[in-house]
Amino acid sequence: MNVPVREAKAAKRLAIVDCDIHPAFRKPADLYPFLSERWREHLTTFGEHWRQGLSGQLAYPRMQASGMRIDALPEDGTPAGSDLELMRRQHLDPNGVECGMLVSLSRGGMEERNLDFACALSRAVNDWQLEAWIMKEPRLRAGIVVPQEEAAFAASEIERRAGDPRFVQVIMSPRASDPIGHRRYWPIYQAAERANRPIGLHSAGYSGGHPSTGAGWPTYYIEEHYSFMTSLQDVMTTLVFEGVFERFPKLKVVLIEGGFTWVPSHCWRMDKHWERMRKEVPHLKRPPSEYVREHFWYTTQPVEEPEKPEHLADLIGWIGWDRLLFSTDYPHWDFDDPRFAFKIALDEQQKAKVFRDNAKSLYGLK
Repeated sequence: MNVPVREAKAAKRLAIVDCDIHPAFRKPADLYPFLSERWREHLTTFGEHWRQGLSGQLAYPRMQASGMRIDALPEDGTPAGSDLELMRRQHLDPNGVECGMLVSLSRGGMEERNLDFACALSRAVNDWQLEAWIMKEPRLRAGIVVPQEEAAFAASEIERRAGDPRFVQVIMSPRASDPIGHRRYWPIYQAAERANRPIGLHSAGYSGGHPSTGAGWPTYYIEEHYSFMTSLQDVMTTLVFEGVFERFPKLKVVLIEGGFTWVPSHCWRMDKHWERMRKEVPHLKRPPSEYVREHFWYTTQPVEEPEKPEHLADLIGWIGWDRLLFSTDYPHWDFDDPRFAFKIALDEQQKAKVFRDNAKSLYGLK
């Protein structure tokens, strides 16, 4: 009885664009058809060589069961996020998802030390997204996963997919070997700008070999989870002060799963320091906050919840109601249900912008 009632209500709700859905492999061999014999053998014999202290498993307790909600596990025992039909029944249909952005974080080469293998994985994951998901479900869109440490190949992969509207953004790790504003990564931004694709930076990307916090490796997962926000603050800072947006004035950046209420205070601090030390960065022609307002977008999950809801509305007003993109993080345990994601009351225009129209405008969705 619950299912048809919920579906009836969903039909009356605003259709949404979900900007953070994580697909998973049913089994490691799912990637084999998209790899050459050499790399299939390499994956079977040697596996992956990640840029972190542990190999073959993720580093924190939250990631047991890959951080997935229990009810998203298919009955056949395959991983959560690997069953398209279950995703339809559990999320796409009842929540009225008009379009869903796949953010593939597994085996995409972003964390692989063997750069030749990283390139092969990147291309294979992009092909896999098309065959396993996009061709079977027209509501889904893919991200061009690139190995940021091999920028020349990453740029070529962006160019290779640029003519395919099923790929709507470029996915790279925010925790690269160097701060991602460095010029070694600029070929990626040049290709993304030319292809008119936003750069999607998902927090909790694997480490480039460095501790995940500025204070070193944390003891508890709660410390690691909090670092998602601070790592994206660093990303914003390096992209602005290194002059990326002066060099690529049409580049767009989406910060995924890192919150957004920190943006105003961070911009105020950057502006203050720029006023005092601007001679060090003469390539910046304007205050940092102006670059931020023009070039950054933010997914909503996880939505911060201040004690007084009106404070959240004030912060969004500073950031801009046109800069927020609704996301659920399906099928992870901290999934945001679109019915309950905001404790503040949104008017119809704000709701349409956040839940649908901002994403359709940014990604060029029809």
